[in-house]
Amino acid sequence: MDVLVQLLQLLMLLLTLPLHLMALLGFWQPLCKSYFPYLMAVLAAKTNRRMENKKRELFSEIKGLMGTSGKVALLELGCGTGANFQFYPAGCRITCLDPNPHFEKFLKRSMAENRHLQYERFVVAPGEDMKQVADGSMDVVVCTLVLCSVQSPKRVLQEVHRVLRPVSRVGRTGAWGRQTALATPEFRGPRRGN
Repeated sequence: MDVLVQLLQLLMLLLTLPLHLMALLGFWQPLCKSYFPYLMAVLAAKTNRRMENKKRELFSEIKGLMGTSGKVALLELGCGTGANFQFYPAGCRITCLDPNPHFEKFLKRSMAENRHLQYERFVVAPGEDMKQVADGSMDVVVCTLVLCSVQSPKRVLQEVHRVLRPVSRVGRTGAWGRQTALATPEFRGPRRGN
């Protein structure tokens, strides 16, 4: 049995050797950044069909944050292809943030399909370093399927805290059946330094 395991491990190493060489030579990362948006466009459509009712329910809570202007400033972290746009209520002014610049053309397509939203801008940056987004400038921050893939979830949440307006309140998200409070005053405690 031990010999079989060792042979299977050797086989896997040989099969993945081209990927390791590409990574060593610096080709893998640019290749992934270029083609990942295409994969996400396909996967997002399938995921939205499965999660449609839950997303509609959760994102409908954004309406409660709209003031007398009927507008809400929304930052989506790891926006990808803009898969959540169809679920946001009218009156959202969307700022998109993603470290992959190749998502922008998919975002523009998604915004064209969702004319009930106002597209503000696309920021190419990681969630851990959102310095291009002003302090206290957002009413809502949406972060779905992102915290599992960042370098520092703690740093991302600190940045979320920084960009949210102090009066922003309850926001929750469901990911794979789990509900989590994100960046609410109840969750994060009082703002420090203000």
